[in-house]
Amino acid sequence: ASMLWAHPQHVTMKHSRTQSGEGISDMRIRSDSFGSTDSGAVNVTSSNSFGCDPAAAQIYPPHYYMQWDKLRENVMEAIEEVRGELKDLHKNINDQATQHIHNGEIILTYAFSSTVEWFLKTAAAKKRKFQVIVCEGAPHFGGHAMAKSLAEAGIDTTVIHDAAIFAIMARVNKVLLPAHAVLANGGLVAPSGCNIVALAAKQNSVPVVAVAGMFKLCPLYPHEGQDTLNDLISPSSVVDYSLMGDPVLSEVEFVNPVHDYITPQLIDLFVTNIGGFQPSYIYRLLAEYYHSDDWD
Repeated sequence: ASMLWAHPQHVTMKHSRTQSGEGISDMRIRSDSFGSTDSGAVNVTSSNSFGCDPAAAQIYPPHYYMQWDKLRENVMEAIEEVRGELKDLHKNINDQATQHIHNGEIILTYAFSSTVEWFLKTAAAKKRKFQVIVCEGAPHFGGHAMAKSLAEAGIDTTVIHDAAIFAIMARVNKVLLPAHAVLANGGLVAPSGCNIVALAAKQNSVPVVAVAGMFKLCPLYPHEGQDTLNDLISPSSVVDYSLMGDPVLSEVEFVNPVHDYITPQLIDLFVTNIGGFQPSYIYRLLAEYYHSDDWD
């Protein structure tokens, strides 16, 4: 599977502003990269670089030839910061569960997501009584495992076929979607099938909430519609290879994408480990988590 996000290269750490009531008081800016920081750098360019080949010495940008005295310390500090953020990731997200899930609500989610699972279980543990409708998520049927886990936690859970999403949406109060990546424009890369859920919710004016950690923030923009940052896997989970001997099926091209791209117009809110944000605010988070060289 392709990686849809990457950790930025870190050099310095600065404290940033947090949003009152929904942020973490010790959030830091991780937006400085090696290529744009001058402190502690020593230029070591010489005629001996790359075997005395002047042409080769000009191939790479100038910062490639600088010696960073505190490189190890800065990298280790950045790694520890990321580890600390990942350690508290689900706790910080789950602390917001009661702000978004209320008594008597009917919540629809798609397939299996551990982040959404813990989010719902936390709300149930805090005495919120609600019903969950889980789309089975064919052809992998992750919704079955999701429904079983929620039912064991005492949550009223119903599994539906993916084909019944539009029919049931009129009864739903809120949609919770998992995230594979959050793109720079506020769009969402989610498991295949989530786009039809978001479209049905938009048609019925049902709010769509995506639950994701900030490590899934990606500095890339969508560029190819549903093919954006997608993977295609074997269609064997959709159709059996033994049927391909049929003269009709042998002429059919089967496409089995792993992810769906959901436009920011279909998302109402992102619930992250540093608070809740609308898709239009994602550009500001990019400035805090990535250096401009990484996404401009």
